[in-house]
Amino acid sequence: MHIGLIGGIGPAATEYYYRKLAKAHNATNRVMDLTIVNADTATLLENLRGDARDAQALIFQGFVERLQAAGADFAVVTSLAGHFCIDELEAISPLPILNAIPVLDQYFAQQGLSRIGLLGTRAVLQSRLYGGVTSVEIVAPTGADLAATHDFYVDLATSGTATDAHRDFFVRMGQRLCSEQGADAIALAGTDLFLVFDGASPDFPVIDCAQVHSDAIFARSIGSA
Repeated sequence: MHIGLIGGIGPAATEYYYRKLAKAHNATNRVMDLTIVNADTATLLENLRGDARDAQALIFQGFVERLQAAGADFAVVTSLAGHFCIDELEAISPLPILNAIPVLDQYFAQQGLSRIGLLGTRAVLQSRLYGGVTSVEIVAPTGADLAATHDFYVDLATSGTATDAHRDFFVRMGQRLCSEQGADAIALAGTDLFLVFDGASPDFPVIDCAQVHSDAIFARSIGSA
């Protein structure tokens, strides 16, 4: 099937999805059929701050229409932050949307975990993945830690580069969610966090939500899901 990706939010996340999907197709000797459109990070963040779900869904709808015109069979928002308006988008989209939230809910259930710690944007953390995960208990930073986690993540996503300060902060937050809130594992609920954790060896289990989503996209693309 022809994959349609809404990318650009941010650029590193788009590259991550593309690279993972290309690797999966190559490993199984399959030809990947894929089109990417480029959304604007600043516009998404502004609508996210204002909880302008309908406005962002309409923007995404325009991108989905372009993907449909290019021959895509289904569309994907390559950002968990961008999923804040996923229900509104699904209601108006001309193509099926492969929503990451139910994919993650099913994955968490399969892992036999009871409590997951989240790292990502304020919207993702405060909503506990938009209230769409029921298979596990979710914990997240609160208060000043919540604000700092959001700010560090936005800086990471917009720059597309992880500094030592980014790495130190997110590893420290992961450790605190495990030691202070009893998380069994830390879910990277922001695609750009791969920049921090790719190749790292923190002293806690890490679940890469974008990898889980990418695996589901690949399965859909080859007709096995």
